[in-house]
Amino acid sequence: MQHTYDYSQFLQTISKDQWKRIEAKRRSGIAAPLFSLYSSASIGIGGLADIKLLVDWCNKTGMSIIQLLPMNDVGFNFRPYDAQSTFALDPMYLSIEALKNVDLKLFKNDIKKLRKEFTAGQKRVDYRVKAAKLQLLWKIFDSGVLGSGPVPEEFISQNSFWLEDYCLFKVIKEKNNEMSWEGWSEDLKHKKEETLCAFKEEYSENIQFHKWLQWQLYEQFKKAKGYAADHGVIFMGDLPFLVSRDSADVWAHQDYFKLDLASGAPPDMLYSKGQRWGMPPYNWEKIGTNNFDYLIQKLKYAQNFYDLYRIDHVVGIFRVWTIALSEPLEHGGLNGCFDPKDEALWEEHGRRLLSIMIENSNMLACAEDLGVVPPCSYKVLKSLGIPGIDIQRWMREWDKSYDFKDPADYRINSLATITTHDMSSLCAWWDYEAGTVDEELFWRKCVEKNIPFDDKKDSLFDLKNSRHGRLRWKESISDVKVLLDRLGSDETTAKGIVDLYKGSFDEKKKFIEFLGLEHASGDTYPSLLIKQALEKASESASIFSVQLLHDWLSLDSLFDFDPWELRINFPGTLSEKNWTLVLPISLEDMLELPINEVIKKINHDSGRT
Repeated sequence: MQHTYDYSQFLQTISKDQWKRIEAKRRSGIAAPLFSLYSSASIGIGGLADIKLLVDWCNKTGMSIIQLLPMNDVGFNFRPYDAQSTFALDPMYLSIEALKNVDLKLFKNDIKKLRKEFTAGQKRVDYRVKAAKLQLLWKIFDSGVLGSGPVPEEFISQNSFWLEDYCLFKVIKEKNNEMSWEGWSEDLKHKKEETLCAFKEEYSENIQFHKWLQWQLYEQFKKAKGYAADHGVIFMGDLPFLVSRDSADVWAHQDYFKLDLASGAPPDMLYSKGQRWGMPPYNWEKIGTNNFDYLIQKLKYAQNFYDLYRIDHVVGIFRVWTIALSEPLEHGGLNGCFDPKDEALWEEHGRRLLSIMIENSNMLACAEDLGVVPPCSYKVLKSLGIPGIDIQRWMREWDKSYDFKDPADYRINSLATITTHDMSSLCAWWDYEAGTVDEELFWRKCVEKNIPFDDKKDSLFDLKNSRHGRLRWKESISDVKVLLDRLGSDETTAKGIVDLYKGSFDEKKKFIEFLGLEHASGDTYPSLLIKQALEKASESASIFSVQLLHDWLSLDSLFDFDPWELRINFPGTLSEKNWTLVLPISLEDMLELPINEVIKKINHDSGRT
């Protein structure tokens, strides 16, 4: 049954102009990292020109939002939320055969050789392709075949706030074997004018090369956006809240960052030690003395490419968890504190910064409001007309029945989703996580209450069917009384453990009831479960429903491997599996999938475009 929802409230907020620009209506979309996609034209990794095929697929399936993971230059670390610039795009996404003002006849063999060496569509991205592409791009740039001058002066002047610093930063790193700027000579580290002038003169061509790369990226991305606009599709960017310590931003504006601290997150249900990301927190007081130029210029450049943008870790706008650099790494985020420390300041701090962002960009702000969220955040986002994010598997009646919430009760100012890039896919969640507890979190709860975890584990959990750090309850732990008997504890003492039990023991049963599949036969899973979950997300009150492309494609039998591997990132880990996943189908073949009609019907029936 299709509900009718009133979205006119968005037109009464400070974001009204942004809402009018894209229309305050129900939309559906996909989220995907460009590195996971490829076409027959790709060289080792998805390119900007490939986005046009994704637009075509959205048209076929009745969707109008494409949310891309961060596209910023990550250097050679390949972690999109730890970029070397929050302005510059990553040259590995350049489509070489679509370069502007370049005669490529002389380089046909080079391109053919590169495509053969880095075949697109492998299971994992081979990031060596970046260095190889840069080598060929330098050869093209250095060959003298560039028409009408390498880089238009207009592009350089319009981006003077960041472009020169970024290009200089890149070349200095290249000449110092990619060493962090904190290890450079004192003159370079602290931007001594005389030293920088001499460096610019000596390496002027190298600096110009990076300007040329950024201009080419600008042109290709703008072209993709224009194609999308012509076909009724809007782009959502993902703007990381923080930037790498070893970045052009931090080097160029050292006083804008608190360099004696690292940002992170406090302990929560998912990460019992909290998290330590390493990026320095902002010195908002100093940024404010320059009228927030750094923040505003970042948005001004991004709006060349996006109609909406996701504010990563929006709770950090209100207050950010900080850890002293002197704190041992193995402690994670355990011994930190919030900045600002005074909770009474959080609401006004967040409201002020978000208002500045809204007032200085035509893009609609959206918020990733997950983790430990201060209550003031929900109030401020709603009043400013900023959608948050409601994740289906976490939308529960916590501390009550633990049932899954009716999608009609999701926030109107939200984006409904099943999975984010930091989570297991729907199939993997169902197979390995639903009905389980996190082993480390459970251990910590036991330690807090002096309950011997190792002695109790075997009596509580089906260890044979527990995987990936998740503990699956034994069926015999049928109620709280049995749990407490096995623990040898009482409900008051073991409250935290009891809460974990109530939220997980019959999670699968509750999810099946939520989907209306109580009477479906077991052999209809997982295809029916996937379809029903997607339908529920689409039926939600949320103004947007955006699903990972992986979850949409799970309607087909494309993924003939362990669904645990179908994951973009495992937070808190350093692994070759992070940020390397490639989908097992080309964009051209996606256009011919039989499930396209199924997806189109899901979107149509829920009143979404």
